[in-house]
Amino acid sequence: MNNQFSLNGKIALVTGASYGIGFSIASALAEAGAKIVFNDIKPDLVEGAMEKYKAAGIDAHGYVFDVTDEESVCSAIARIEREVGVIDILVNNAGIIKRIPMCEMTAAEFRQVIDVDLNGPFIISKAVIPSMIKKGHGKIINICSMMSELGRETVSAYAAAKGGLKMLTRNIGSEFGEYNIQCNGIGPGYIATPQTAPLREKQADGSRHPFDSFIIAKTPAARWGTTDDLKGPAVFLASDASNFVNGHVLYVDGGILAYIGKQPK
Repeated sequence: MNNQFSLNGKIALVTGASYGIGFSIASALAEAGAKIVFNDIKPDLVEGAMEKYKAAGIDAHGYVFDVTDEESVCSAIARIEREVGVIDILVNNAGIIKRIPMCEMTAAEFRQVIDVDLNGPFIISKAVIPSMIKKGHGKIINICSMMSELGRETVSAYAAAKGGLKMLTRNIGSEFGEYNIQCNGIGPGYIATPQTAPLREKQADGSRHPFDSFIIAKTPAARWGTTDDLKGPAVFLASDASNFVNGHVLYVDGGILAYIGKQPK
């Protein structure tokens, strides 16, 4: 059974893995035996992450490129194949969010979110799939979101992008399943990261932040998720244990999507 979850000898590219969810997933794949390749758009982020990976005992390979620039992506993938090897596992993690009410959001801002969160995974997947086909196997994991299923105020672009990413996941699985390529998604719930820390800070009177209270009340697990909660699902979807799982989004949300909420008292 342990061999089914082993990633020994595999090369994994995790986009935007300088910190947060991407760094945690890359670390988990490394613990399972994979050789890690990651990227970010800024050289300083890649350099800083290289130090963090080194401190964690992970021999990672960092590259600077923009996931939305098709020419840059193709050049980077070719370089990775020359310097490290053919990618066995792709995790499309790079993404952005702009929390702006829809009627206040410009079309340019909307397009930017779609470009990074949806076009980016399309561009990178398209770049790695031919070599996966030649190699006879491949795993693509798209970091979707609960917003692939739900909407809420201020995240129209993000929800549209993640909903599209869910369907791209299903389509990649449908189109390339015959080549032993599995494409699945992970849909994180609300995860405690430095970016969400302000939403979890205690108020001056010692009470919870209103948004923190809202999330706790909506989550059967009664807590925020951690980046560690995503490690097991990522290893599963990257490993041979998931060879007959394709086009699926695994929601790691503490049960939010299954829960109608408590009855008001």
